[in-house]
Amino acid sequence: MFPASINSIYTMTEVFVTSFYHFKEIIQVNSLRTKSLEYCTNINLLGTILISKEGFNGSISGEKASILKYFDWLQRELNLNFQIAERARWNKSNQAPFRRMRVKIKREIVALGREDIKPFEKAGNSVKPSEWNNLILNPDVTIIDTRNEYEIEIGSFPNAVNPKTKTFREFPDFVKNISIENKSKPIAMFCTGGIRCEKAAALMIEMGFEDVNQLEGGILNYIEEINDKDNLWQGECFVFDDRVAVDNELSDGNYIQCHACRNPLALNEIESEDYIEGISCPKCIDKISEDRLRRFKERQKQIDLAKKRGEKHIGKIIK
Repeated sequence: MFPASINSIYTMTEVFVTSFYHFKEIIQVNSLRTKSLEYCTNINLLGTILISKEGFNGSISGEKASILKYFDWLQRELNLNFQIAERARWNKSNQAPFRRMRVKIKREIVALGREDIKPFEKAGNSVKPSEWNNLILNPDVTIIDTRNEYEIEIGSFPNAVNPKTKTFREFPDFVKNISIENKSKPIAMFCTGGIRCEKAAALMIEMGFEDVNQLEGGILNYIEEINDKDNLWQGECFVFDDRVAVDNELSDGNYIQCHACRNPLALNEIESEDYIEGISCPKCIDKISEDRLRRFKERQKQIDLAKKRGEKHIGKIIK
């Protein structure tokens, strides 16, 4: 039986899911966590909000009026001079994607492994999507994709440098070894929604780069604002939800996700004999231990049984 808050959201005619973040120095993180959890719970919001001394980062779902109410409260609580709702990404859903409301305290709201980096103090120049093309078409500009390699494999901007990282924590090592002798040379950085390139830009400035620029709102904001004729994005954009990837019209892409290694898979990879739903794919078949393989098989068995019963299986993510 679901808690009452989940029942109320599942009976809504419209469920909204929104993602939001902001870098800002927060001193009373424990107090903000307690108040946020109480406030969100009282108005039937579900999801996860991360709070740290560098800011907040969250994805929540519920009625739009309730989400806006929380945003208004958070703006007053932190004395913000902008509307969170205007910067957030909104999507409609026919069901509640979260089971509970969680507010967690973290060392960083996006894990770079450098707590000393403070994007709220310096994060480079924010470039609007309408100005992005002119920037990256300049041959003197070095374009850096701050996402992970498995994301870059399915799409990126032309001539963007691939740092070949598996996680964002590897990005500082990439910067240390980057072959740009002239640190006054302009740099253009981007990521999916803006949060990673904003922190990466702060890191670049800390390491001596002088002209660091970041795409405001990330790839998704660019695709949303730039018409197809002028759109320079190539391929699809990986997203961290059930869509897996979106195309140049923000419609569902042509990839599914391997639930063993989390990598996006194209049609030819799904047709491979190494692809077994929920268990393995061509990208991970040789990397899975016997113990993990056994657990993946058991998890998929439970998922299949739940489907036969007309239920949704919600289990732990196997790491």
